[in-house]
Amino acid sequence: MHAMQYEITLPADYDMGIIRARVAARGHLLDDFPGLGLKAYLVRERGDGSPVNQYAPFYLWADPAGMNAFLWGPGFQGVVRDFGRPVVQHWTALAYDEGPAASSVPRAATRRRWPLPEGAEPGDAVAEALDRHSRRATADGVVASALAVDPRHWELLSFTLWAAPEAPDEGEHFQVLHLSAPGRGRLGAGRLW
Repeated sequence: MHAMQYEITLPADYDMGIIRARVAARGHLLDDFPGLGLKAYLVRERGDGSPVNQYAPFYLWADPAGMNAFLWGPGFQGVVRDFGRPVVQHWTALAYDEGPAASSVPRAATRRRWPLPEGAEPGDAVAEALDRHSRRATADGVVASALAVDPRHWELLSFTLWAAPEAPDEGEHFQVLHLSAPGRGRLGAGRLW
């Protein structure tokens, strides 16, 4: 499984209704995309707990062929055409778990990124992160949670979907406008090795 996200930061006075309308009109197009575990259509708005206006979709790919088909196909080319080519961040997944609210439609998401400490044993740092992930995934209101790592930059990523509109978790907060989850059942459970 691979985690992927790109962030499109928009001007401070940008009408975020444009993004909401875009997702309402096009979000369903990935509801049956082959290889996609889930895509959370995320936004955050300046002044609402965020320093920026941002459209930042987050993906969990059950199959790397699906990720490649998206990146090199018409879906992502539409993003490039409309907003320019964003940096696509990606991480190797370490764990995925459904939470107690798994049957709920997610309304919020949190993302936390942090570097592995310099000189730390990667295996020990990942083991600690997996312990935190396991506890977070069982918290009230969690729809699903993933933990991933970028070994190029030695960065860990925690991503959690929440049923409530306000997420109680630390990290960057996003509103979920839509969730496409055609392969959510193929994402596995727990530690992924």
